Amino acid sequence: MAEEDRFCFICDWYDPHAAFIRKYQLVYYPKDCTMEMFDVKNHRPFLRRTKVDTIRPEDLYIGSRVNVLSRQLTFVDYGDKFTEKRLGQKTERTLGMIKPDAAHNLGPILDSIHQAGFLITKLKMCAMSRDDAFELYKEHQSKEFFNKLVSFSTSGPVIAFELMGANAILKWRELLGPTDSAVARSEAPMSIRARFGTDGTQNACHGSDSPEAAAREIDFFFGPGRANTASFGSCTCAVIKPHSVLEGLSGRIIQRISDHFNITGIEMFTMEKANVEEFYEVYKGVVQEYPEMVKELTSGPCIAMEIKAKGGEPVHGDAGNTAKSFREFVGPADPEIARHLRPNTLRALFGKDKVQNALHCTDLPEDGLLEVEYFFKILSQ
Repeated sequence: MAEEDRFCFICDWYDPHAAFIRKYQLVYYPKDCTMEMFDVKNHRPFLRRTKVDTIRPEDLYIGSRVNVLSRQLTFVDYGDKFTEKRLGQKTERTLGMIKPDAAHNLGPILDSIHQAGFLITKLKMCAMSRDDAFELYKEHQSKEFFNKLVSFSTSGPVIAFELMGANAILKWRELLGPTDSAVARSEAPMSIRARFGTDGTQNACHGSDSPEAAAREIDFFFGPGRANTASFGSCTCAVIKPHSVLEGLSGRIIQRISDHFNITGIEMFTMEKANVEEFYEVYKGVVQEYPEMVKELTSGPCIAMEIKAKGGEPVHGDAGNTAKSFREFVGPADPEIARHLRPNTLRALFGKDKVQNALHCTDLPEDGLLEVEYFFKILSQ
C-alpha cells in the first residue's frame, strides 16, 4: 500500500438505544493505522482522525465487521471508486466444499487453506438431498458419471465455505489440483486432492470454476433455508474464538477435537454485541473478565460446533458425560494454569490469556444443549 493511500467505506452501526441503524462514511489510512468517520445522514464529522488498533488491512472488504470505540460497524459498500478499484480485485470470492470422503480431514484442509493465504468468510456443515445434488451439479447431468456423483455427494455431510482473496477462483483450483486424485498425486503431490482424495469422484473437495458458478454456489449453500447438520441430542457446545480463527489456528484445533470427539455440526458466525451479551449472560457480574470476553467474541468470526462422544451416545443422560469430558479436554480457563497443570489441553496449546483462551466450551452439563440450540437454531436462522 502506498503512503498516501486512504480507503473509504460506507458502514452501518446498529444503535441499540434508538433501535435504529446509523450510516457512516469511514476513511482508513493504512500508513499510520488511523481513521475518521462522517455521519452520512447529518452531513457532519462524527470522529476526528484517530489511531485505531482494531482494524487490520485484511478487514477491508464488504461484509466485514469491525469494532471501533465499542461500536460494531459493518462495511456495506465502497465509499469511493479508488477503494473499489484497489481492494475489489483483492476480494474475489469462491465456493469451496469438502466432500463426504474428506469430511474427517476438515482440520488439515482448513490449515492448508490458511497457509495458502485465503480468508474464510463463511463456513457450514450441511447434508445434501438428491434434489440438492441435482441442483448443484446440474451442468453434469448429461455425463455418464452423474448418478455416481449424486449418490456420493449425498452419502454423508459436506462442509461448504466461502473463500476470499486475490484471484480466489483460480488459486483455489490450483490448490485443489487435478480432478482425478491419481493424476493429482503424480502432477501436484502437495495438492489437496493428492493428499486427501481417492479417485475422480471421491476427490476430497469441490471448487467453483467461474465467477458466475461461484456466485450461484455460494448462494446455494449460504442463502436462506439451508439447514445445518446439528442434531441437538447428547451433545455439548464449543466455540473457536475470533483470535484463534484470525490467527489460522482453527484447523489445528478442529483436528485435535476430531481425534477424540465427533463434530456433528459446525458453522461460522460473526456475532452482534447483543447476541454475545445474551450468550454470556451467566458470566455477567460473576466473572471479572466479562466485558473483555464480550469484546473478544465480537471482534471477528467465530466457529461454533456441536460436539458428541465418539461412537454416539444412545442414553440421553450421557450428554452430561460428554460435556464433562470435553471440558476437561479443553482445559482450565486460564491458559497459564493449563500449561502448568494440563499441558496437552487445547487452551494450554493454543490460548493466550483468560480472555483469548482459544475457545469457549460449555461449563455446566445441563447447558450443553441450550448453547448448541442458541447457535444452530437461533443464530443460524
